[in-house]
Amino acid sequence: MAFYQLTTSQKIPATVERVWDFISSPANLSKITPDHMGFDITSGDLPERMYPGMVISYKVSPLLGIKMTWVTEITHVEEGVYFVDEQRVGPYALWHHEHFIEPIEGGVLMRDIVSYSPPLGFLGALANAIFIRRQLKGIFDYRHKAVEALFGVFEG
Repeated sequence: MAFYQLTTSQKIPATVERVWDFISSPANLSKITPDHMGFDITSGDLPERMYPGMVISYKVSPLLGIKMTWVTEITHVEEGVYFVDEQRVGPYALWHHEHFIEPIEGGVLMRDIVSYSPPLGFLGALANAIFIRRQLKGIFDYRHKAVEALFGVFEG
C-alpha cells in the first residue's frame, strides 16, 4: 500500500479564537470546499463544535461527478490548538488529517498534514501520480483563497 503526505500552511490575520471558532464548526467545511466536489453534509443535527468521537457523514464527488459517501471521525481535539479527522468510510484506503493552529505575530499560522493511501495498491499509486495528489493540492489551494476571502490577506 502506497503512503503519501501533503502538508500545507497559511498565515491568517485573525485571533486564534476567531479561527478556531470557524474551523471547529462542521457546518463551515462546505464554505472552504470547492463546488465541483459536490460536498454535502448528510449527518443530521450536528453540534456547533466538534468533539472527540464525533462522526460526520458527507456525500462528495471526487471523480467524474460520481457521488460517494465519506464518513469521518474526529479522533482528537485540543481546544484552540488542533484536531484530527480520520476516514471511516470513503474513497481512500487511509485518510488521517491533522489541523493545527498557533498564534504568530499578526495572526495565526494554520497547518494541515494529510496522510493518505489511495485504494487499489499499484493502481492507486499510479492514480496518485496522475491526478489524486494534484486534486488534493487544488482543494487546499481553493481553501487558502476561501480563508483569505473570509479573514483577509496576511500582511505580516
